[in-house]
Amino acid sequence: MKDILERYTAYNVWANKRVCTVLQKLTEEQAIQELGGSFGNMRDTVLHIWNAEAVWLQRLQLVEKPVEPGGTYPGSFSAGCDQWQKTSVMLESWVKAATPARLGHVVAFTRQKSDHYKMKAEDILMHACNHSSFHRGQLVSMLRQLGVTKIPSLDFSTFTTRK
Repeated sequence: MKDILERYTAYNVWANKRVCTVLQKLTEEQAIQELGGSFGNMRDTVLHIWNAEAVWLQRLQLVEKPVEPGGTYPGSFSAGCDQWQKTSVMLESWVKAATPARLGHVVAFTRQKSDHYKMKAEDILMHACNHSSFHRGQLVSMLRQLGVTKIPSLDFSTFTTRK
């Protein structure tokens, strides 16, 4: 399982970097333009993905009360993209350092509404990467709405066949 998670978190880093390369060419005005999707604009979508990856990482690190770093983020859109990418790398590093026992560890956590959950670390990682993929797709749709046509492939198959 560890090899799969290493590949999947490496893919997540790769895909986030590729989409951020395009996103970081946008103006601040474009980043906050209302385009639909789950969060309305690209800035809020990026902050959501960053928050989610950061919270899941903190849960893996057994932080009792995770903090969403993008919740009150005052920085530029480009800097937010950089921070999101750093968090993705930290998720990847966590997997590389994890033992098989650690990947199988059941993590107990509480969501915002005081609902209690338990998930294996390996399932948390799969969820975090899948969640990011879903919202990266929304970012691509928003980019197309802005008329951006040079968007690199973010497909897993492209990642696995790259040279």
